[in-house]
Amino acid sequence: MAVKAQVLYDFSAEPGNNELTVKEGETITITNQHIGGGWIEAQNSKGEVGLVPEDYIEFGKSAPSFPGATSTAAPTPSVGNAASTDLAFFDSYAPTSAPAHNQASNGNDPWSVWNADPSRGSSNNWASNPEGTQTGKSAAGDPWGSVSQGHPQAYQGPGAEDDEWDDEWDDIKSTGGYAESEAGEGGALQRGGPHASSMKISLNKFPGFSKSGPELYLLCKQVAKSKDKLAIYLGEVGPVWSYPDTQLDCVVADPKKGSKMYGLKSYIEYQITASTTNRPVNHRYKHFDWLYERLLDKFGSAIPIPSLPDKQVTGRFEEEFIKMRMERLQGWMSRMCRHPVISGSEVFQLFLTYKDEKDWKTGKRKAEKDETVGVMIFTTIEPEAPDLDPVEVEQKCEQFSRFTKAMDDGVKEILTVGNEHWKRCTGPLPKEYQRIGKAFQNLSSVFTSSGYQGESTLTDAMTAAGKTYEEIAQMVAEQPKKDLHFVMETNNEYKGLLGCFPDTIGVHKAAIDKVKEGDKLVATSKITPQDKVTMAKRVSTMSYTLQAEMNHFHSNRIYDYNRVMQLYLEEQVKFYETIAAKLRQAHGQFTTM
Repeated sequence: MAVKAQVLYDFSAEPGNNELTVKEGETITITNQHIGGGWIEAQNSKGEVGLVPEDYIEFGKSAPSFPGATSTAAPTPSVGNAASTDLAFFDSYAPTSAPAHNQASNGNDPWSVWNADPSRGSSNNWASNPEGTQTGKSAAGDPWGSVSQGHPQAYQGPGAEDDEWDDEWDDIKSTGGYAESEAGEGGALQRGGPHASSMKISLNKFPGFSKSGPELYLLCKQVAKSKDKLAIYLGEVGPVWSYPDTQLDCVVADPKKGSKMYGLKSYIEYQITASTTNRPVNHRYKHFDWLYERLLDKFGSAIPIPSLPDKQVTGRFEEEFIKMRMERLQGWMSRMCRHPVISGSEVFQLFLTYKDEKDWKTGKRKAEKDETVGVMIFTTIEPEAPDLDPVEVEQKCEQFSRFTKAMDDGVKEILTVGNEHWKRCTGPLPKEYQRIGKAFQNLSSVFTSSGYQGESTLTDAMTAAGKTYEEIAQMVAEQPKKDLHFVMETNNEYKGLLGCFPDTIGVHKAAIDKVKEGDKLVATSKITPQDKVTMAKRVSTMSYTLQAEMNHFHSNRIYDYNRVMQLYLEEQVKFYETIAAKLRQAHGQFTTM
């Protein structure tokens, strides 16, 4: 006997994925309840058969009604035993209309702590939005239970056979201290709201951001092992990290479409090749997301970790989107490779150089059990310089806060202006040139009808001038992709990076405030006089860390903006020189009597 079910929420099928579009209130017939992965096979009243998320239906009951509600929020479809918590996740299969659970309840600018300045919305289309991409991310729990169909010469990626990935992520999800509307995966609060570019810092997953705050480090007894020490030196520009002799690099390339669940589900896998091994490994987007979470947990309180490029469900296999995502993943990986601390970390090296499944599993578990995370990362840092005065520490912190906020405003202005220019270049401006070209050619047709001998030279020149302006119109429409694109991508990348600084600087400000309370804490016997001295010394270490990070940031900023502005202006020069040459050619066809 056929089993009937009531649809609780709208679900839009992804083309090519054997899914079935259903509407709230619709009755469907279940044809196969044993598909697995949180999906069932069903048939609608039209006889169409496809996959539907199991959480979107109710067997043998009508959909519940909610008095006063104008719409029903759909839960995220579960995949296997782990529920996907980000509907924009590249490999999830939830309808695009359902809300992402990892979005915070407010949409304020991440800098609102110091200056109330709501950030604008964002998308990944420069022609439709000035702010670039939505960059807040969370990890998802999509299972790894399929054999990857990637490159035969490369290891097929972690989890190509069997893995405990989903169970581990389920455990993380159950430990949150925030309401689901405010917290993402693992109880992580998305700072700055759904459209901000700030880091997602876990408030319960590691001790550095627990209720005890930075004092966990300021008063801790833990001492890092010597091999884990991170040195800071005094260079010409001030405190700097210890840089390797050879800079690590990697290439993200050759995206391939793979499948799982006997071909019912598809995903994109990228090939990553490190300069140190020249040996390719394969990773899906979810693996990049896992790396981001690990780096954020371990280094996020000391080093700004920019979020990954945008996740997308609809149209995720379209060629242009795959190309754009690969370009942005390359930019993210290149920035991580350029950081001396990140690039040398075990978890980053694991991601780039694991040899086989066993190597990956061992390294993954080790990274996830790492206890030197959050503010405890400062226990590994050893500045080779005298301790700073607390007043100087506070001044440095305020200086960096002002600069990064000002640059954040400047970057957003460029994105806004660039967006407006992009839309003008691809819309009204080419049309204006086309109209000019058509007008010249129409007038040439009128001149031709005059019957006057000797007219042909003028009419031919007029027609050529009209066609020249039509060619210019085409050039204008195509030019942003050749130059403005790179300016927009660079500034969008820095917008994401700058959005991380409020959280990082906030850790330092909280530590400074705690040291200011030192006398009061000693007087109330909450700490000893020696504890107060230790706190001041450790805040000095945090300040050196912040200064080293800012000097790294400035060095990269100068390099990046020099490079992108040179490229932009070179392309602009070529563009206008080509236009000038075309106009000179058109000009030469006219004669004077």
